[in-house]
Amino acid sequence: MSSLKEEVLINILPKDGPTFEEVKKYLEKYNNEFIVIKCGGSVLVNPKLFKIFIEDVGVLKKLGFNPIIVHGGGKRINNKLNELNIKSSFIDGLRVTNKDTINIVEDVLIEFNKEIVDALKDQSCETRGITSKEYNIITVKPESDKLGFVGTPTHIKTNVLKEIIKVNEVPVLAPLGLDEHNQTFNINADTVAGSIAKELKARRLMIISDVEGVLDNEKKLIPEINSSKANKLIEQKIISGGMIPKINNCLDVASNGVRGVVIIDGRKNHSLLFELLSDKGSGTLIRE
Repeated sequence: MSSLKEEVLINILPKDGPTFEEVKKYLEKYNNEFIVIKCGGSVLVNPKLFKIFIEDVGVLKKLGFNPIIVHGGGKRINNKLNELNIKSSFIDGLRVTNKDTINIVEDVLIEFNKEIVDALKDQSCETRGITSKEYNIITVKPESDKLGFVGTPTHIKTNVLKEIIKVNEVPVLAPLGLDEHNQTFNINADTVAGSIAKELKARRLMIISDVEGVLDNEKKLIPEINSSKANKLIEQKIISGGMIPKINNCLDVASNGVRGVVIIDGRKNHSLLFELLSDKGSGTLIRE
């Protein structure tokens, strides 16, 4: 590694992130690999956490990685619907979405998608927003009659994603898709990220949320689990509630060609960089 390269690297890395010595060990590991990053929770509503997340994605891009961003937007949607006095109901964690609600959900997510794209461009990161209105790549079918306009992906145009990456842009996807009649559907963002990671056989799917990762019965972080350990933790009710579908989704992804899925805490400083580029990691790695 030439001293120029070293100097450039040192300038790219945040001072409070992983050290240069650690990072250089991991650069080869992810060379030309796809890294799908699903971002949700307070990272998307807290300006300080949002700024760090955007900076971290910029760092990954400058290091030559291929990040693909999938964002949620549940809290913003809640705020907008509350403003309009529209009550939301949920079935198994999914928002029941009727004809009126889907238009509001779509507007909120498209506006938010543009904010993320603009923030990345401010980091000198060329970016392409993907929504139901522009470059839509997700075809869906309804998840169930009870949920209304909530969809499950049936087809993803990965060739479009690859073309975007080839021209050195970061794809930023809103969790929206269209059915065969061009009707917009809301999709669970974890499902979108998982489907894309599987289709691309991504090296990693990173799920950034408001939890540390998977915790044991003493509330200590479990650094790594596989399907048999996860099933035991579910049986013992150590993994419970909304964490069960999240983990099942992760296990499905890990058993379909993705080398590892990681749940990381977006409330921690540079958690994305520490997970990918340091020895200690920063969440729970889930493998087959």
